[in-house]
Amino acid sequence: MFDAGADFAVPGVVVLFGPALLIRLDGIGIVGVGNCTGMYRWNERGLIPTPRAWREAFIDLHGDSRVTLTDAGPWAGRLEWQRSRSYGIALCGNVREEFVRERRHIRTDPRGAFELLVPTAGSAQVEQAAAAGEIRPGTLALCDVDRPLTFTHGEEFQSVALIVPGEAIHRRNPAAAQDPQVFDGTAGLGRLIRRMVLTLQQEREHFSKATFDIACDQLLDLLCLAAEGASDSVPSAPRREVEAQVRQYVRRHAADPDLSITGIARVLGWSARYLQDVLQAAGTTSRDLIRSERLRLARTRLASSTWDNRSIAQVAHASGFASHASFATAYRREFGVTPRETRGDSRGES
Repeated sequence: MFDAGADFAVPGVVVLFGPALLIRLDGIGIVGVGNCTGMYRWNERGLIPTPRAWREAFIDLHGDSRVTLTDAGPWAGRLEWQRSRSYGIALCGNVREEFVRERRHIRTDPRGAFELLVPTAGSAQVEQAAAAGEIRPGTLALCDVDRPLTFTHGEEFQSVALIVPGEAIHRRNPAAAQDPQVFDGTAGLGRLIRRMVLTLQQEREHFSKATFDIACDQLLDLLCLAAEGASDSVPSAPRREVEAQVRQYVRRHAADPDLSITGIARVLGWSARYLQDVLQAAGTTSRDLIRSERLRLARTRLASSTWDNRSIAQVAHASGFASHASFATAYRREFGVTPRETRGDSRGES
């Protein structure tokens, strides 16, 4: 954790704040997107032409707030974004700005999401709760848009933001939503997360919706894993290791229709009750974990040309689901689209 006034300027420090700056990427009139919550869109690369257009777009992305821009010559503000129903990513910078989101803004425009901020140039001052400091390249910051926040930077600052739903953070690791945390971003897991976010933004136009969501799912897993090592409130090391073993086993054997907590406990050498306690402490259950991994497996297969010759029902069955109907219902609840829409998206259909 970091204390009030802590300096984030040390290169390679990853700052993890709490539930995040949701970048709301629908309803931006300047790019003609409209209210496209269930769609997969990105805007064109290049400059947004005026400060007024930039400010309007920024507020649409980050929520109702007070945004003050200081012009220092020809307008050079840069704002590029991409989103699906569940995730978003945005590159923003080259403006002198003060962004203030107060309680009154939050009451009228709650977002309920996290933004992982990945600076690529310059530096910015961030203040939230009792913590304040500087972020710069080598630093990752996870901010809560539904808590008062002040964010100030010069026109040399540029960053990429990964936007994830708050519910998904809480489900994977409730500790990530607690007080501000710090972890290293130039080595190990932090560096991997940083490189993946930047690559995802750079290659964004080459991904189908299904592929984009799968990549963001994996990034979110890594982010929550990193958060575990940055909070005193997470389970003890042995419990974390056991949880990781359970998740790994479920991921490898998700297609097994007989997969159960009893069988997992037998293989890993723990009691079923203990594993249930470990998963409960992590904010999930064996049933939810197994279903989630099976849905991810099915989505990957539906997006793959290798499985084109299989019907959706066959894909569901091969991914561990006994009932096509229950699979379709769970799939839509989890991903916001139908299995058929995922398969169509992966084939380039609208």
